[in-house]
Amino acid sequence: MTAQDYKAPESVGHLQQRALIAGVIGLVLCVIGYVKSPESLLHSYLLAFMFILGLSLGSLGLLMMQHLTGGMWGIVIRRPLESATRALPLVFILFAPIFFGFRYLYGAWLNAPTTGEHRLSDFQQHYLTANWFHIRALIYFAVWLLLMWVFNSWSRKQDIDREDRVLRRRLKMLAGPGIILYVFAMSFAAIDWVMSLSPHWASTIYGFLYVAGQLISSMSLMICVVVLLSRAPVFQGVLKPRYLHDLGKLLLAFVMLWAYFSFSQLLIIWSGNSPEEISFYRSRLYGEWVYVSVIILIFHFFVPFFLLLSRDLKRNPSLLPKVAMWLIFMRFVDIYWLTRPEFTPSAIPSLWDLAAGLGLIGLWFFVFAWQLQKMPLLPLGDPKLEEVLDPHEH
Repeated sequence: MTAQDYKAPESVGHLQQRALIAGVIGLVLCVIGYVKSPESLLHSYLLAFMFILGLSLGSLGLLMMQHLTGGMWGIVIRRPLESATRALPLVFILFAPIFFGFRYLYGAWLNAPTTGEHRLSDFQQHYLTANWFHIRALIYFAVWLLLMWVFNSWSRKQDIDREDRVLRRRLKMLAGPGIILYVFAMSFAAIDWVMSLSPHWASTIYGFLYVAGQLISSMSLMICVVVLLSRAPVFQGVLKPRYLHDLGKLLLAFVMLWAYFSFSQLLIIWSGNSPEEISFYRSRLYGEWVYVSVIILIFHFFVPFFLLLSRDLKRNPSLLPKVAMWLIFMRFVDIYWLTRPEFTPSAIPSLWDLAAGLGLIGLWFFVFAWQLQKMPLLPLGDPKLEEVLDPHEH
């Protein structure tokens, strides 16, 4: 087996071209939006940024999980996962508008009174400052980029020296602490970049909602990618029904985990009934946003949950990707529900929401497709690859 044997098909190149066109069009619209109303544009930009951040970081989490557990399910999606993580430098660059334009987003704590009834706590006044906001952001990205670089560079080395058992042990030993670092950094990033939009409201489980959501979006993306790749001659026979079944079971587990975190937060806040704590749900369970809440409840949890209970569906390469694509869309809706009510009572998306989504998602998929073509579609140095390629395995 050589790298040329598992080279990405031409369809990946076509995806790259189309994604670039969409991304450029979206960015041009974003520039127009920033000139007309920088505040409104950045409100939409934050939504799109958190979505593409989840695609890369969720893939990083799944990649480390695969190295830690050694599951066969991870062999078929390992290279797409690595390609998604290598889009993190782009995500870092796209963070610049938020980094430099944070005053348009976080005026609630930047301009908060230091005395009186609506003052922030002493801890918040020290934590929520412009300097610390920037320093913490750089720390988060340093952690994520370091993990991305280590796991990708070691994966390349494994392809060169397939008998290096020390390298395999290192990948496994680093995966556990790496997952902890990823979860901690993402939890604090969610607090800084989204929860602080409403500084008087706090939830200790808020960061985990984003972690669980990122795992859903990334696993859904991987299911769609490997099913599409399996239709190309180079990948035929690799995606066996039992591997697809495992991916579907993991997707179901992540949906349940997200629902558990979401319900736990709602239950605790509802039972406490504190005026400050319920402000988050008062703005989302009344008015136009109640319809979005019902849509998320039904189509982000109940419908995917009952569909993914079916063993036949999880083994069906035609139906499972459709459920996965729907969940990717619902992740965008959920992030919209988490961010937009802090800016407006209207639940109707604006032109800038579509522009920012088109621009950032288009650019992300451009880099993802580009990176997917740079490496073999399978990890040639993984010792379990022969079992994956065994035609007698079902």
